[in-house]
Amino acid sequence: MSGDPLLRLQDITRNFGAIEALRGISFEVQRGEVLALLGDNGAGKSTLVKIISGGLKPTSGSLYFDGRERNFTSPADAKAEGIETVYQDLSLCTNVDVVANFFMGREIVKRYFGIPVLQEAEMEAAVTRAMSNAGTRIPSLRTNVEYLSGGQRQAIELNRFVHWGGKLVLLDEPFAALGVEQTRRGLEMIRRIADQGIGVIIITHIMAQAFQVADRIVVIRQGLVAGNVARAKTSPDEVVRMITGEAQLGTAQETRPNGPAA
Repeated sequence: MSGDPLLRLQDITRNFGAIEALRGISFEVQRGEVLALLGDNGAGKSTLVKIISGGLKPTSGSLYFDGRERNFTSPADAKAEGIETVYQDLSLCTNVDVVANFFMGREIVKRYFGIPVLQEAEMEAAVTRAMSNAGTRIPSLRTNVEYLSGGQRQAIELNRFVHWGGKLVLLDEPFAALGVEQTRRGLEMIRRIADQGIGVIIITHIMAQAFQVADRIVVIRQGLVAGNVARAKTSPDEVVRMITGEAQLGTAQETRPNGPAA
């Protein structure tokens, strides 16, 4: 996790008419780093995620991704560069199986005498390898997604992202609808994803999850960065003070040129 950051935000602002949703957001995400983005409702987290993922354009400021300044015009534009957003309700088609979801829009097809034939066995083998490498267990890849648990569905989406060369994943309240055991497995998967050099931003209201999985915590308050600290150098009580505004900005922020804490 050395060299140029994977993502760098510099003085990002976003106005909605007279309302200043973001008032100059700056921070970095390193390759292989898990960053927890925290803040109260209305702090600006969702607006910031939409800017990173191409759903909104900033009013001003710069976004650098993978070494270049970017001006994403749509979520598809950001996705093509390796940025994926995983929401609580996911983006899977529940009426088809795991393999079909994994290869949706990227199906392997070969032509025999000019007739396109779907390569089902080849695709299933690829999904089996991807799931195995991630430590994900699903009884049958031919099961329709509607019959799978929330944790299994989330695993499919994350494994699919990794398989297709994703570089940065944004997780927006990913465990809100999951039980304790499914959440534990999800947190373990996030660490495995980061260990492959992929950047992760997790947005959560649950402090314990942030402290379990994050290398670093960034707190947004009223459209500003109220804290940017290595997880190992802070505490839940201090983060709560950042969220509520009790902590002083000068003591909450931390300059981190060398990547996340061990």
